[in-house]
Amino acid sequence: MNTMLFTPISIGPVELPNRIAVPPMAMYSARSGVVQLFHKMHYGNLAASGAGLVCIESTAVSPDGRITNYDLGLWSDECEQGLKELVDLMHEIEPECRVMVQLNHAGRKASSVRPWRGPARTLPPMEGGWRVRAPSPIPFSDTYTTPREIEIEFGDCRQIAEDFGAAAARAARAGVDAVEIHMAHGYLIHQFLSPLSNHRIDEYGGALDNRCRFAKEVMNAVKAAVPANVAVGLRVSATDWVPEGWSIEDTIHLVNLAKKEGCTFVDVSTGGNTPDAPIPVGPGYQVPFASRVKAETGMTTFAVGLIRDAWQAETLLREGAADVIDIGRAMIDDPQWGWDAANRLHVEKVPKLVVPPQYLRGLSY
Repeated sequence: MNTMLFTPISIGPVELPNRIAVPPMAMYSARSGVVQLFHKMHYGNLAASGAGLVCIESTAVSPDGRITNYDLGLWSDECEQGLKELVDLMHEIEPECRVMVQLNHAGRKASSVRPWRGPARTLPPMEGGWRVRAPSPIPFSDTYTTPREIEIEFGDCRQIAEDFGAAAARAARAGVDAVEIHMAHGYLIHQFLSPLSNHRIDEYGGALDNRCRFAKEVMNAVKAAVPANVAVGLRVSATDWVPEGWSIEDTIHLVNLAKKEGCTFVDVSTGGNTPDAPIPVGPGYQVPFASRVKAETGMTTFAVGLIRDAWQAETLLREGAADVIDIGRAMIDDPQWGWDAANRLHVEKVPKLVVPPQYLRGLSY
């Protein structure tokens, strides 16, 4: 059977051998931002999963931008060397696999405890935490600290944008094929975008274009820092899921802006900027947002959100709802999801990427 899932697609200068992507999923297992053996095992497996693209998890552009003490980072030579070793390993395991890294600053959600260490909250300094910054002094919830407002007169926005650029340059030197700027899930750039978390009255707040200003500055810094053969895109939360928050219409405005700045793909998620949003979680629940973004911007669009079945993924592509399908939780459940997808879709000839040659003899199809 001829499938769309196993058809190549380009995200700007980078061609993906198929349309299966592994989205960024934080493992919270680094030490001082540096890759550990766990990451090599984890991402080595994912490189051999059959996915055309694997995105390395949220990687902080500065120490104070980490979600937790255990986030990956890209602010030092040691961090860069660790990432290079990881990317080289992934390319060695499967040369056709394209590798992306997600760059992030957590803003008011920084200095948090690891998810399996208890309820979500800010880690205080006496427990190894640090003071956090955000567009406005509004805590994420009553278990998070009130952040310090980012100050324009002290160059905070400029410095953070430069941190994104410096991290992108390190990522490019480490050999990644693409960089994804994290503008979703309630982290710093999303905090600037959303009126729920941005109450500023200067040029970074108020009107939509003002709230998009910091995102644009980060995009410019990242694009300027990487060579032309590295694709640059963004991950967005298409809605805050509350009427007064960030909306799908705002998202379309942002994505059209990103196109003008040279970004070539968008990964469409939702939520994360308010703890009590009424999110109707279910299979494919975020796909309608990706579909609308794709239709109204023409940007190469990734869909994500409880997409687990190969036929479900194939159908979404055939319907034109998205161009690339993120397989996250299902890939953790089945680290060879791509192999199984080829089997379920009755692919007549197993594509080169789906199975490393070392494993071909062991397959039943």
